Amino acid sequence: MQDKTNILLIYTGGTIGMIKDYKTGALKAFNFKELIRNLPELNQLDCKLKGVSFDEPIDSSNMNPDYWVAIASLIEENYVEFDGFVVLHGSDTMSYSASALSFMLENLAKPVIFTGSQLPIGDLRTDAKENLITSIQIAALKEKGKPVVQEVGLYFEYKLYRANRTTKINAEHFEAFASLNHPPLIESGVHLKVHHSNLCKRPPRSKSLQVHRNMDNNIVVLKLFPGLSRSVLKSILNISGLKVVVLETYGAGNAPTDDWFLKELKEAIDKGLHIINVTQCSGGAVSMGHYETSEKLKEMQMINGKDITTEAAITKAMYLLGSNISRKLFKTIFETPLRGEMH
Repeated sequence: MQDKTNILLIYTGGTIGMIKDYKTGALKAFNFKELIRNLPELNQLDCKLKGVSFDEPIDSSNMNPDYWVAIASLIEENYVEFDGFVVLHGSDTMSYSASALSFMLENLAKPVIFTGSQLPIGDLRTDAKENLITSIQIAALKEKGKPVVQEVGLYFEYKLYRANRTTKINAEHFEAFASLNHPPLIESGVHLKVHHSNLCKRPPRSKSLQVHRNMDNNIVVLKLFPGLSRSVLKSILNISGLKVVVLETYGAGNAPTDDWFLKELKEAIDKGLHIINVTQCSGGAVSMGHYETSEKLKEMQMINGKDITTEAAITKAMYLLGSNISRKLFKTIFETPLRGEMH
């Protein structure tokens, strides 16, 4: 008889773990150990479950790189003992955290599935039960003795996405996330439909897990808009200690062609600032040089973010800065897919 699959649930905070105080109507975090008792359906799953929780669960609005290190460390400490991991997380910053973990966990050969919910688990119409149960089932999926998913994923409303391809698109609908530049890895219907060709390919002889804890957050996101002034641009580019600007441009990577605008950007790049061109659009990619309005950006050696999400661009930059990548190599490595985050 085959041993049951061991799954570790990591509760960081968020709506999925909340219960309502019916006297005040306020939501409060409940004791994580009561989860299995509150969800008898979990006993029907053909796997062993264990739960760990942050000492003080947080609202995901308070998420930061220190907490990412805490999640990564919990996975590393339990990596040998468990076959898969489900991270329960608030939805607001879930795409950031899940993207970050994809870079921090190098040579990952087991599933790390982020999930959460729009309504608390105790609510009558909650989406929490389905999201949690299916995430556990996905984390436990094996073929020929090996995990089906060997990357960081994000499961929400019947779909498992590659984590570093996701963006939260809706604050009210159960279908809160989208992955517009990469198709789902698994879809949940009557059966779990695995799209094998969409999964990250792992070499047959995988290297051991390596956890990267240094995440350098000397980064700013600048969204272009008609009317952006020179003084604002200049002040941002000259922030003390700033190392990376994620520049959200128009359409396929286009920007104004004003001389002052291009001059400020070029001077900043020449001084050693890394500027990454990502599109403001939810879907699609940067194609520098395709239009005249992006030709100059290409000439000044701006980094091409291709079809990466802003969330993945930020966390990938933090990871590369924290890895002390040389200035010369930064552009080349950023433009190279590391965890399936870009085409």
